[in-house]
Amino acid sequence: MVDARQYHEHSKHSPQSVRDTDWSMDFDNKPRPSKVYTDLPRLSLGDPDSPPETPVLSAVATKTPTPEGIEGTPSDIDLPTLCHYAAGVTKTLELRGEQASFRAASCTGKLYHVDLYAVTGPLDTADAGVYHYDPESDEFHVVREGDYRGVLAAASGGQRGVANAPVTLVATSTWWRNSWKYRDRTYRHAFWDSGTILANLLATAHGAGHRAEVVAGFADEPVVDLLGLDPEWEAPLELVAIGEGESAPAPGSVDHIDPAIELDSDPVEFPILHDAWAQSTLADGAAAEAWRDGFSDATAVDCGIHGPGDGELVDLDPVDSETASGRPVGNTIERRGSLREYSHEPISDCKLATVLDRALRGVPTDCFGGDAPDSLLDYYVLVHAVEGIPSGAYQYHPEQDVLERIGDIARDSATYLALGQEVVGDAAVNVFTMADVDAVVEQFGNRGYRLAQLEGGIALGRLYLATYAHRTLGGRGFTFYDDLVTQHLSPRAQNQTPMTLFAFGKPEK
Repeated sequence: MVDARQYHEHSKHSPQSVRDTDWSMDFDNKPRPSKVYTDLPRLSLGDPDSPPETPVLSAVATKTPTPEGIEGTPSDIDLPTLCHYAAGVTKTLELRGEQASFRAASCTGKLYHVDLYAVTGPLDTADAGVYHYDPESDEFHVVREGDYRGVLAAASGGQRGVANAPVTLVATSTWWRNSWKYRDRTYRHAFWDSGTILANLLATAHGAGHRAEVVAGFADEPVVDLLGLDPEWEAPLELVAIGEGESAPAPGSVDHIDPAIELDSDPVEFPILHDAWAQSTLADGAAAEAWRDGFSDATAVDCGIHGPGDGELVDLDPVDSETASGRPVGNTIERRGSLREYSHEPISDCKLATVLDRALRGVPTDCFGGDAPDSLLDYYVLVHAVEGIPSGAYQYHPEQDVLERIGDIARDSATYLALGQEVVGDAAVNVFTMADVDAVVEQFGNRGYRLAQLEGGIALGRLYLATYAHRTLGGRGFTFYDDLVTQHLSPRAQNQTPMTLFAFGKPEK
């Protein structure tokens, strides 16, 4: 079995790897972008409502499980709304004479390989059960009846958020729905794409006043059994505990189920995907608790992340909550797009500061807190056109709200780093999330690699939301030549490798 470092090295893009491939997509064998059960009952919990009018720039910036000053209640958790604004179909457009559906969160290749399952106690609108969310209809497949929250509580080692949550959502990836196009890189995309969904989910939950946090530490096999999955085909990635209520019951026994699903294509196996997932699994709740405890003594040096150095500092001045854009969560998610043409017109330094400040404050997880670093990532910003800030390569330090200049950049260089995609160089700003994969795996095992990639994905999703909160801005995620990015950002980033890339700026008129 490969470990995460081997997988990451194997799945890197380089000019040679991209140039030398003779592989092409088989459009006659393209999988559908949703899961279809053939023998499970369906349940409608009503149409999704518009989320509360909480400004998205407020909701997206929450890095603690409970937003300060607001408290939701277990009875008002609106499951259809949470799932719809995380992963549902939010718009349908006609493209080249055909109807195309677009979902709430961005996904690599618009292949939508991430599914959401809800494990609930009794709710006002539904009995306790295990439900699969259907993004096409906003209905739910009934996977199991009964209160199985205790299974997740035990799998997470009694983690407080899961143990007390009325609802815990489980994100999974069906490998083939993404590997049809992206092959071995799909394991990365599982966390990027679940991350953008989780960014929306956290913003929607926090905007409604609910406690919400991402739980990365859990035993995988009990979750596989509970949901009736075959992990060589579909595997769990993360839990998200929503709300605060009565403690989950004892786990009890879980009967084996194998729900039938409808296949519409002939899957091609990429064994490294399941292998990479399997080598990062945790055996039981005790292992999950021990893994999580490993973060308590970690330092920035252990994680391979960098504080400010001796570069020139540029102070940033994000707007405060009183003067920030008031665009609410739901409207922003519905407005979100993937901008494909940028103007070279500069954006204001205030908007740059606000986007970075809100999107990169840290993620509410079961791992971070106390004296330990609150992230495994560093953030690097390529500035091409920002008023009052010279073009160049910078490291962004969230705690100090400063950019530290570490080098130069030209638009054509940025284009080349992003597989020659000119639109990246046309944007006003490029943001790379970077991690020291060797240090992360050494300190936190192969499970730590999952978390680093997931953090990059959530940062990507929050950058989308913070960008589209502003009327005059748009953005999009991109891929990259891994080692060339490291080289360009060295010596500062010489120990790090990119997780995700987001470009934003003003749309071409």
